[in-house]
Amino acid sequence: MSDTTLTRAELADDVYRKLGISHAESAELVDTVIEEIVTALQRDDQVKLSSFGTFSLRKKSQRMGRNPKTKEEIPITARRVVTFHASNLLVKRVNKNAS
Repeated sequence: MSDTTLTRAELADDVYRKLGISHAESAELVDTVIEEIVTALQRDDQVKLSSFGTFSLRKKSQRMGRNPKTKEEIPITARRVVTFHASNLLVKRVNKNAS
């Protein structure tokens, strides 16, 4: 398993090299795509990217948790969490290269 992480800047650099647009334009393109995903999720919309996967929000109710150090019970507030479900094609492509 690799310890490297693909950053937003590296993603923009890959776009720059593959599309031949300026660094500024490629960074703006990556930021725009990410911002559109965030905006859609804020509206409670699902984001489906064909051959990649689906981002969606899941609502979690308030529940009781426990501080592991003190064993004290504390309420965990209700919240929304982002989930990602990879498409079957993405899973197959990732596993194909894992062999």
